[in-house]
Amino acid sequence: MQTLVKGAVAAALRDGNDESLRLYVAACVERMAPLFVGLRAGEPGREADLDFYVESVRDLWHADRPLADAAERVRLLERFPELQPNEEGITDVADTYAFFAALSLRYALPAHGSGSADDAVACGHAALTAMGMLDRNLAGAGFLTEEQRLQSLSLSGDVSGLWDASVTAGRERFRAVLGRLSRR
Repeated sequence: MQTLVKGAVAAALRDGNDESLRLYVAACVERMAPLFVGLRAGEPGREADLDFYVESVRDLWHADRPLADAAERVRLLERFPELQPNEEGITDVADTYAFFAALSLRYALPAHGSGSADDAVACGHAALTAMGMLDRNLAGAGFLTEEQRLQSLSLSGDVSGLWDASVTAGRERFRAVLGRLSRR
């Protein structure tokens, strides 16, 4: 599979320690979280899904230990409508970005639980794919480049501002997607 994750990042994930891998996936999902939570908030019957997503993102930040229930969480997440097969595909803007947010969490959970570098790379790839799509749909946007920068930062060893940067990036993405929705 060809991946958008830079070679140096993928190598660092494969060669690094489990804690740095867990920080990487936590930060990736934190940046994607507003796209799921914000786009699905207020949908009837989705309250439990929203709570599950938010709790999972919070728990991913405990990078000092793997998630003991990662496999169970993946099983629950795979029941989300966003991850169900759809013969028609996804064409709605909100559905597209909510899908990528759910997909990033889908790969982050087993990466965090088992230390799988392949799952961590897939998590990063989902975030990069979504940001590349957003860039193609917004003139002058630089979300893909920013995601690549933040992925590298999360493995740099100096993660002092990683959470703040991830929260800020997630909010900017959400505002950009909301802007696309309002123009339709």
